[in-house]
Amino acid sequence: MIMKIPVITVDGPSGVGKGVLCRAIAKKLNWHILDSGAVYRALVLSAINHRISLKHEQKLAALAANFDIDFMINANKLNILIKGEKNKQDIRNEAIGELASDIAVLPKVREVLLYRQRSFKKLPGLIADGRDMGTVVFPNAIIKFFLDASFEERKKRRILQLQKMGFDVNLNKLITRIKKRDDRDCNRLISPLVPAVDALRIDSTNLSVYELTNRILTHIAQFL
Repeated sequence: MIMKIPVITVDGPSGVGKGVLCRAIAKKLNWHILDSGAVYRALVLSAINHRISLKHEQKLAALAANFDIDFMINANKLNILIKGEKNKQDIRNEAIGELASDIAVLPKVREVLLYRQRSFKKLPGLIADGRDMGTVVFPNAIIKFFLDASFEERKKRRILQLQKMGFDVNLNKLITRIKKRDDRDCNRLISPLVPAVDALRIDSTNLSVYELTNRILTHIAQFL
């Protein structure tokens, strides 16, 4: 008998608490973790390092098929391991995030990265963080969550996150980028940002990290 590998998906826009929540779940269950947004960011970084135009879909797809990325949680921090790439510290800045959103609409790139993301599904289980994890990448996940929060709260959280990582924050540019990314992610023809029909939807606007994590873990405990 082939043992089924369980997957829990957490989808939603930026600033809703997906990252910290997924790290907490993965650490609690001792499961693997996938940050799908980081996969697209890593592809942008790799393309820049290899001087490949982000408008050249075929070359980007070929690059996506061969670049190596993995994730490891260390002291509640998600370490992104990208083999052979320089300037890895830049992967979390807003400019890279915006470019990642740009290439996420390219069909050939998404097709290649779909298989790459599914390769993270390994025993004892996987926590998948993204925007289409429960709808496209892992439609048969055993548990699905969709997080949301008010725009003001998301903006505040993103500013604090970037400042903690040492990035300078231009408030007006940040607001424009978040709104642009939201619009692109929600309205793209391929894998738009929408809740899976069987996802538990949670508004995290007024929830602390502790409250959100406990609520999610309590729900998970009913199934595992």
